[in-house]
Amino acid sequence: MMKRLSFILRDGAGTVTIELAMVAPILAAMLIGLIDISHAYSSKLRLEQAAQRTVERVMQNSFKVADAATLKTDAEAAAGTGSTATVTYWLECNGVPKTGGTAEANYASGCTDGEQYSRHVQVSIAKSHTALIWERTWNITGVAGIRVQ
Repeated sequence: MMKRLSFILRDGAGTVTIELAMVAPILAAMLIGLIDISHAYSSKLRLEQAAQRTVERVMQNSFKVADAATLKTDAEAAAGTGSTATVTYWLECNGVPKTGGTAEANYASGCTDGEQYSRHVQVSIAKSHTALIWERTWNITGVAGIRVQ
């Protein structure tokens, strides 16, 4: 009887199957997580491309403050349903954003004589992303900007 028990304990047949059964769920979870992360990253790239296309419209035409609402609508349409776009614009004097007052007034005003100035437009698009397997959502954002002057 002891010989038979000793033989069974030394027999290695089937150990690979048991090891695979122990490791397979971990590998499957890693694969599903990788697929989910790549899907989220792909969605982020689509949002960045939509924001970049909106900024290209600013490049083709000069930017006016009145165009901000149209750019916002175009960015949201390009990103698809459930997206929220924000168009921001500002004036920098010597590399420092001008503050005090409304964004429209700051953008339209100028800098003091002798200061370097630049005007910027930025489009950011946010959208909620739902995980493929787990019931979890998070916001992803695509941002593009340009110096217009």
